[in-house]
Amino acid sequence: MAISPTDWGTRYAPTLDDIEGLASQALKDLPEPFRSLAADVTCSVADYAEEDILASFGMESPFELMGLFSGIGMTEDGAMPQTGQLPNTVYLYRRAILDYWAEHDDNTLGEVVTHVLIHELGHHFGFSDEDMEAIESSADES
Repeated sequence: MAISPTDWGTRYAPTLDDIEGLASQALKDLPEPFRSLAADVTCSVADYAEEDILASFGMESPFELMGLFSGIGMTEDGAMPQTGQLPNTVYLYRRAILDYWAEHDDNTLGEVVTHVLIHELGHHFGFSDEDMEAIESSADES
């Protein structure tokens, strides 16, 4: 359903809270056992990744990174948090997500947020980027 040009005059870009709400819903919609296994993972939304994080990945533009998993994955003894260990966290970067969404009109904003969140949760479960790309490719072929 297209929005008429006059409707855009009263609309605002989705806020950090809006993105957090979409992520919270995506977490609630995860099937078991993934929902239970991700229950201790926190989700944080910021406009952009910090410069030192971008530099660690060799990225120059904050629009290159839509999400990040920080912590110790389940396959690395992250299943049982240690005293003083920060919680496993998925960071979602609003401006990069909005930029991607604006350029790819085949996905809703909720679908983009869900995709990024699930990708980052994959790291919590011990999957590499290559593992997740292979899984996504096989799912697309099915």
